[in-house]
Amino acid sequence: MRTLVSLLALVLVLSCQEKNPAPEQLPDCIQSVIQEIRNGEVWNPPAQIYRYDFQGREVFYVSSRCCDLPSLVIADCDTLCAPDGGLTGRGDGRCPDFSREAKNPKLVWEDKRQN
Repeated sequence: MRTLVSLLALVLVLSCQEKNPAPEQLPDCIQSVIQEIRNGEVWNPPAQIYRYDFQGREVFYVSSRCCDLPSLVIADCDTLCAPDGGLTGRGDGRCPDFSREAKNPKLVWEDKRQN
């Protein structure tokens, strides 16, 4: 009985988790970003890539590696902007409204490696 309850609990937890696309289902440029991150040292905090709807299109937000480095927003495999980070913490100023206007965030990849 205990095994059945544990199995049901596991199924419930797994079914409630948001499904993330496999890296192979992401655009080639995002797969390349993931591969570059995997080939390097582990970031602190860990690298994350989110998918958003922004200005009527799908964009990918790549978290910053550390401290004063900017994060990136990639749209159609081109860097759209750096919405945050950098010396001022406000990015490059090309999309100052990103945090207000970006909708439907979805984590599509996170580096699970440990330091």
